[in-house]
Amino acid sequence: MSLQDTLRALADPTRREILNLLKGGTLSAGEITAHFAITAAAISRHLSVLKDADLIRDERDGKFIRYTLNASVLEEALLWLTNLKGDN
Repeated sequence: MSLQDTLRALADPTRREILNLLKGGTLSAGEITAHFAITAAAISRHLSVLKDADLIRDERDGKFIRYTLNASVLEEALLWLTNLKGDN
């Protein structure tokens, strides 16, 4: 995982909305898909990009996979952006 992967994942508005949904707690892929007017396959791809960037984590729960937000990676990106801004 790198800052470049994080920023690339955050560049897409659908992925940002998925992260907003996960702020409220753990969701399955089906629950996430229900919030969008795109295919389950497209959501699966977005989830894969977010997972590769370590922005979310997944855990199998029976036949479902549950996704949770990994806020520590977001905190690292925010720290970098804050340091970039400087004290001016």
